[in-house]
Amino acid sequence: MSFLLKGAQDGVNRLLFAKLHDEYATRGLKILAFPCNQFGAQEPGTEEEILEFVKKYDEKMAEKLVFFEKGSVNGSDTREVFAYLKEKLPDDDGTTAIRWNFNKFLVDHTGTPIKRFVPTVAPFDMKDDIESLLKKKEGGN
Repeated sequence: MSFLLKGAQDGVNRLLFAKLHDEYATRGLKILAFPCNQFGAQEPGTEEEILEFVKKYDEKMAEKLVFFEKGSVNGSDTREVFAYLKEKLPDDDGTTAIRWNFNKFLVDHTGTPIKRFVPTVAPFDMKDDIESLLKKKEGGN
């Protein structure tokens, strides 16, 4: 998932990602956070500043999500992981570019990209898809 920490949706997304972690971490859910400053320069801080900001609102947040260093999700210096995810899961209109903060990618335990979510999809709206993947991983239907 592309995860921006200081965007307009920050508070809701942060809270709901933490709740998803609390609900599903014991079953294998990992939430990866990739800070990016490509959308309205809304994430200008260093990695240390980003983590400090997160800790102000939830001391455990830095432990609940796996934070990566800030990088690009579009353009010539796109992180490899996003080049791969965008190629495998373009938007519904076929566009591969990430258009704004909080695009989310659901990836199974083998690294296979399963679904892409637009920024307006709240983390809890992903629960059915998460539950389905975890059941498959656990050997259920």
